[in-house]
Amino acid sequence: MASSNYSDHFSIKNLPYGVASSPARAGPQCVTRLNNTVIFLDDLQRNGLFNSVIELPSGIFKSSTLNDFAALPKPIHTRVRHALQLVLQNGVEELPTGSTADISEVQMHLPVTIPAYTDFCSSKAHNINAGRAILGHESLPPCFYHIPIAYNGRASTISVSGTPVHRPRGHFIDRTITTHKEVIYAPTRALDYELELGIVIGAPLQLGKGLTAKDAEAHIFGLVLLNDWSARDIQGFEMIPLGPLNGKNFASTISPWIVTLAALEAFRTDGPEPQSAAIPPYLQDSGAYNYDIQLKVELETASGARTVLGETNAKELYWSLGQMCAHLTSTGCNLHTGEILGTGTVSGAAEGSYGCLLEVTKGGKAKAKLTDDSERTYLVDGDVVTMTALAGEGVGFGECTGQILPAKEVQA
Repeated sequence: MASSNYSDHFSIKNLPYGVASSPARAGPQCVTRLNNTVIFLDDLQRNGLFNSVIELPSGIFKSSTLNDFAALPKPIHTRVRHALQLVLQNGVEELPTGSTADISEVQMHLPVTIPAYTDFCSSKAHNINAGRAILGHESLPPCFYHIPIAYNGRASTISVSGTPVHRPRGHFIDRTITTHKEVIYAPTRALDYELELGIVIGAPLQLGKGLTAKDAEAHIFGLVLLNDWSARDIQGFEMIPLGPLNGKNFASTISPWIVTLAALEAFRTDGPEPQSAAIPPYLQDSGAYNYDIQLKVELETASGARTVLGETNAKELYWSLGQMCAHLTSTGCNLHTGEILGTGTVSGAAEGSYGCLLEVTKGGKAKAKLTDDSERTYLVDGDVVTMTALAGEGVGFGECTGQILPAKEVQA
């Protein structure tokens, strides 16, 4: 069942969207959340609470995915949000009987059907920290200041928070052998997390049309927390010259609640530094196009001890959400409702603000000291990684969590 530890993340200023099931219902349906109360939106629509939104299709919230609702134009989302805030201004007591459940009584599901997944690398600090860890010196990709960089990931292995992750097997160089380089096929020895935000696409974009950064937010339904699990040894062996595949395709985890840009509007802020005026017109953005969202990642060991391994902020991202969307579509690439664009690991420049163990342990050369006096270079079986995010009072993301299980046995 879902966690009730984040009531203060879900005030009337937030009202995120998700998909939940409960023992009292036949299957998953679209929901929102106020504090620890989950509200089944189809019940509200059938009782006439959205009658003012005449463009809202009948029965749209009875679906087991938010895709149909997410695909609607932004003005409809705005009117639904206003209707919800109006009916919930005095709490949930006057809602239709049976339309609510406590968060502890429901099971959360993937909020959208995900047709595609693209993962960017938009944090300057992460690129510098990773370059220092891997190459021994601070290095940015040559194109970093010109375009947002990304790779296409594996949409089919994205799971909702709480889904365990089996340690993947793959090919990598056995570093325990010092006399020569030997490539082995084995469970990864360098399993890592990556603290990210995920952009959930709402209104689709047709093939060949393209977007500008200033127009892109009309196609963003909202944001989720994203953990892009990574096997660093597998990734390091395979990614030259084509980039990551099996080092990242085995699992990604997202939080169950999609926080809308309307809820985050009050937390807009400037980017970390001015961008070059020479970037192409489609990438040029202006004003406060970043979001002030505090992010945290914790590791819980088998002993139950929890250690904060990193705290950072999404406002440190060099490229904005709109710029990521615009660059992806600049070739004429289309966008489908429900697809996810990861921001890439969100990191700061200082110790304690790193978004992955690759940075924390300097590429495996150091160890992270945990509160139970154990140490980690990379994740061990049984570890639980929990990511949280809070934009401000009453507007948060809850959690994105996953436990590492042993590698599955190879089938003969």
